[in-house]
Amino acid sequence: MDPRTLAQGFTLAGAGAAFVDDPYPTYAALREHAPVHAIAPGSWLLTRYDDVLAVYRDARASSDKKREFAPKFGDSPLFEHHTSSLVFNDPPLHTRVRRLLVGALNQQAIARMETGVLALVDGLIDRLQGLAEPDLIEDFAARIPVEVIGNLLEVPAAERGPLRDWSLAILSALEPAPGADVLARGNAAVEDFKAYLRNLVAERRRRPGDAQFDVLTRLIHGEVGGERLGEIELLHNCIFLLNAGHETTTNLIGNGVHALLTQRDQWQRLLDDPSLLGLAVEELLRYESPLQLNNRLCTAPLRIGGVELPAGSFITLAIGSANRDPAQFHHPDRLDVGRKPNPHLAFGQGAHACAGMNVARLEGRIAFGRLLARCPGLRLRGTPQRDPRIRFRGWRTLPVAL
Repeated sequence: MDPRTLAQGFTLAGAGAAFVDDPYPTYAALREHAPVHAIAPGSWLLTRYDDVLAVYRDARASSDKKREFAPKFGDSPLFEHHTSSLVFNDPPLHTRVRRLLVGALNQQAIARMETGVLALVDGLIDRLQGLAEPDLIEDFAARIPVEVIGNLLEVPAAERGPLRDWSLAILSALEPAPGADVLARGNAAVEDFKAYLRNLVAERRRRPGDAQFDVLTRLIHGEVGGERLGEIELLHNCIFLLNAGHETTTNLIGNGVHALLTQRDQWQRLLDDPSLLGLAVEELLRYESPLQLNNRLCTAPLRIGGVELPAGSFITLAIGSANRDPAQFHHPDRLDVGRKPNPHLAFGQGAHACAGMNVARLEGRIAFGRLLARCPGLRLRGTPQRDPRIRFRGWRTLPVAL
């Protein structure tokens, strides 16, 4: 199919296996031939960097998802969750929750976490070295954020087993066209997660932690003299913390290792010059963005890319495309672990920029750094299996040999 025809006929709901495997040729066709593309009545897909950035920064582009999610989820636990959490809300709820979270994830708190994350990653590598057939996702990448967020909320270590499956089930329902089985698993996961958290919150109310470092205690007690979160708001923002931190960091590490091992010159470049690790994390976020799609709702008319979008329009922001836009990035399809500057949009922009971005950077820097230092001969083994979702880009399995 020629690029113009591909772009004009593209829909997210109809994206096939080839798009899941490699969406970037389609994104390139859309940027060139249909950068503001109608994918359904009243619904638009943006693929150019400047257009995505403009919407992120415009207060008329709302993050509230009640109107969008009502027909998708109905009156359900998924609707309650995805319309109560930080990421899918506007002020005043968004402002109250974000202030609490950002205060708990300040630079002092991040620095305090580093020793624990380093010990965790080294322990996982020790375990990897004892496995006959290690899977970098199951045995490494997915375990890091669950433990880090578990520590932030002070979830007892013995109770963390179900957290990853709950997270995957809830987030899978955000795909453009989830099936009935996906919705059923997501709704069950929300209810199970809430039931668990009610007990955890009750225990923390009886025995509060140090609010300077314990995020759950901070969320329970709120700001001095400020308004506290309601019970439903509290539960769903705890779920959001795990979901947001788990999915994106797992995919950052998995995507990053795969990219480095399939472009071995960049792996070797980091081996030769570990001082590039910080830049490398930013480049891996750009090159294979863990979150490929985001959404906004126009609360007033917006003119984007020369197209007038009426109030009430749904906008899908193609982050993965924006981060490969040649108008912004030199040789965007080339992995360059020393790329600088690198103003990627993997963490969003504006009022909704990722509150946990520095936690993710810390996890990525330590995970890649310790793999390079301790497993310089790391290589792929067998055939990896890609996660078929298109909103979140990652691997289900990534078999490796150390």
